[in-house]
Amino acid sequence: MSERIAYIRSTNILTDTRQIIESARHIAYRAINVVLVQRNWLLGKRIAEEVLGEHTREELYGKSLVQNLAEQLTKEYGSGFDFSSLYKYMRFYQCFPNILDAASPKSFLLSWTHYRTLLQVDDEKARNWYEQEAARETWSARKRFIKCNTTSPNNNE
Repeated sequence: MSERIAYIRSTNILTDTRQIIESARHIAYRAINVVLVQRNWLLGKRIAEEVLGEHTREELYGKSLVQNLAEQLTKEYGSGFDFSSLYKYMRFYQCFPNILDAASPKSFLLSWTHYRTLLQVDDEKARNWYEQEAARETWSARKRFIKCNTTSPNNNE
């Protein structure tokens, strides 16, 4: 990440130090979100490859596999890797299969919270519209949720 912490010297040391702290926080939060999006996408990809890898596998196998994996990961890493989360990661990978492509680094545009909200939109066309609008309009995650529930993608096509 090429962002630098803002440094502006004025006559007020308190204002200047606040600016440094706020700038550093902003950069750190963005970096964490990028890594979180990438991690969750890669986890989803790996799980999907295993669950969907062989056409002969039954649905019960996939559910059992994810449940066992969730139990092991939760013991080791905590609640962010429970059954529900792992399925969410897999859906994330399935809904946004090209997110980590070098030609389309979408993971830098939206946070994991945005993508988690987008996963609630079942219609692919609507989900893509909301994703583009959120990135273009730089919606906050909270505004994003409100917009997803009140705005129709057909109004702005």
